[in-house]
Amino acid sequence: MQNQRPSGIINPKYCAPYNVDLAIVRKVLTLSDSFTVTDVNGKIVFNLKGSLMTLHDHRVLLDAAGEPIVTLRRKIMSAHDQWQVFRGESTELKDLIFSVKKSSVFQLKTKLDVFLANNTKEEVCDFKVKGSWFERSCVVYAGESLTIAAQMHKKHTVQSIALGKDNFIVTVYPNIDYAFIVALILILDEINQDKKKD
Repeated sequence: MQNQRPSGIINPKYCAPYNVDLAIVRKVLTLSDSFTVTDVNGKIVFNLKGSLMTLHDHRVLLDAAGEPIVTLRRKIMSAHDQWQVFRGESTELKDLIFSVKKSSVFQLKTKLDVFLANNTKEEVCDFKVKGSWFERSCVVYAGESLTIAAQMHKKHTVQSIALGKDNFIVTVYPNIDYAFIVALILILDEINQDKKKD
């Protein structure tokens, strides 16, 4: 396999040489949470399809044309909340792109460690997500450094409150795969949904 620059984690076509601002709209009044990701002009970039019927939690991230990009799947029987992300609609290990797990079991602010598939030892994470769900904000860092790959914050609008929608704005920094960042934020949301159920 050729050496990929870490920027094109899911696909280099989701990397831009400038900041990319995306709006993530979560509809909370539906049976299963559904997400739509748009650019700043309201054009749909991604959709998340989830199902209440599946036994183990898994979600599929689709592009604007409805083609599956990645499947997000919760790893059953893991002490730390752990998710795996696979290419397309696969859930086979050969198609694993990256995995995400909580840094520790007990934490007030959510911290997630992200390991790319080729990082099999998982001694040092490739990315780190730090977020406070109450403030609806999170920052994605490159590895253990303070280099920021993306930031998310909540956007309040009268319309969003009236329609039972959560709106987030995510700024993805240049040359970072924004499909990858969206997948991370959706996993962060899932982990925080579980916290509410506890």
